[in-house]
Amino acid sequence: MNLDETDIALLRLLNEDARASHRHLARTLGLAQGTVTNRLRRLEDEGIIVGYRPVLNPQELGWSMTIMAGLRIVKGRMIDVQQRIAADPRVFAVYDVTGDWDSIVLARVRDRKDLDNLTKTVFTLDGVARSYTHVVLNTVKEDAFPSLPPQE
Repeated sequence: MNLDETDIALLRLLNEDARASHRHLARTLGLAQGTVTNRLRRLEDEGIIVGYRPVLNPQELGWSMTIMAGLRIVKGRMIDVQQRIAADPRVFAVYDVTGDWDSIVLARVRDRKDLDNLTKTVFTLDGVARSYTHVVLNTVKEDAFPSLPPQE
């Protein structure tokens, strides 16, 4: 990955508005439209940009609670259990982690009844030895996009 200042500026603009036209991006950056198109194509080909999608507001879609769960998974069952958990539409992230837990799961639920269901069906799947669940009370920061390298 070899990003220059122009690439980073272009990525910052796309993070603000992924629907911005190549013409707008070129004008804002003081570049030719063809240069912007070529740079975006290169960033896509190199796997730096992997897609364009809307940023959805979970609460407006009915997801009232965010859940974080740590799981201990029976030895030899990690991949199978994680794949089954990831298949649940309420789950939006599954991570292998170091420390006391084998996996961290992030999910959104509609209400307490839905949380009860998630806890009793997904977090108790065969192969899950132990789980702990936290309900997020307040979201201080949640970015939809990964951080960009700092500007020098």
